[in-house]
Amino acid sequence: MIKYVALYKQPADAEAFEKAYFESHKPLIDKLPGLIRQEIGRVTRTFVPGFFGESEPYLIAELYFESKEAMKTAFATPEWQAAGANLTEIGGMELVAMFSAEVV
Repeated sequence: MIKYVALYKQPADAEAFEKAYFESHKPLIDKLPGLIRQEIGRVTRTFVPGFFGESEPYLIAELYFESKEAMKTAFATPEWQAAGANLTEIGGMELVAMFSAEVV
């Protein structure tokens, strides 16, 4: 299993960002083919202050896929393209670091 992780730093207007994220971005992600599960967490505390520099993490989105191949297939779909365009539109691309990790 593999997961794709998006780590968002604190937005200038957290309430507006969350509204846009949950009302427009997440519904697009929900449509991704091959997505097994999705978890979104709001960071409530960091235990090593300054580890992330000046911007502390705000949201963590984890998208789980059966395999690296399934994830790559999902990323080649119109659904993924729409989600990326939406994230740009709501200002999320300026806030996010993304990576994948093999679940062990």
